[in-house]
Amino acid sequence: MIKSLYTAATGMQAQSLNIDVIANNLANASTTGFKGSRADFQDLIYETARQPGESSSGDSTVPTGVQIGHGTKAGAVSKMFSQGELQNTKNELDLAIEGNGFFQITQPDGDIAYSRAGSFKVDGEGRIVTSDGFLMEPQITIPADTVSISVGLDGTISVKQAGAQTATEIGTITLARFINPAGLSSAGRNLYMPTEASGDAITGTAGEDGFGAIAQGFLEMSNVSVVDEMVNMITAQRAYEINSKTIRTADEMLQMANGLKR
Repeated sequence: MIKSLYTAATGMQAQSLNIDVIANNLANASTTGFKGSRADFQDLIYETARQPGESSSGDSTVPTGVQIGHGTKAGAVSKMFSQGELQNTKNELDLAIEGNGFFQITQPDGDIAYSRAGSFKVDGEGRIVTSDGFLMEPQITIPADTVSISVGLDGTISVKQAGAQTATEIGTITLARFINPAGLSSAGRNLYMPTEASGDAITGTAGEDGFGAIAQGFLEMSNVSVVDEMVNMITAQRAYEINSKTIRTADEMLQMANGLKR
């Protein structure tokens, strides 16, 4: 019964973590380009009183054995990189990736980060930046006399300047992808950083070689399903409740054992 106290405690800790993950998903249900997370759990080491397949007598073997588990722990919190719904904003610098790929963002320290959030702006020098003022990589500058901006499916940016009859191409957005995007490290601000698990970034042109196409005037919304997360929250709450009930039951059994008299 002492084992059951600790085993149930691991279940409560696991469900507490599960609720934390669900809460973050729900908090970011309206965050542009956000990718929901999922907590994965695994059982702990087993105490083996009798090994399955152990010889019992003669040519007989034990069919199942006796193994007592010691609870659960978090094995991973995985990012789910499924496509989010595209929202039509009609803003020239709102860009969404339809398919695989990330926008490349230069951070203040010079490191390249990666993002699915395409709500870009223009700073005082005409450079395309994120809401935090981080530059797009490669750096693209919009001329001061620009009347309209056009972004092709392949990321080609063209502008029509005042007095000009035709558009002028000023640069191309280069996308990046990873062999294992779930291995990226979340850095906040809708940014991800590469790790050994994600592998190195593979860069290329949108719409080619496995990269998604770029949709101008759209934003990719969060891929979190509020209904699914609410169901997951109810399940986690009930699991936490039943583990607490297990601790209470084990405590009552110990209390009865302590109350035995000769």
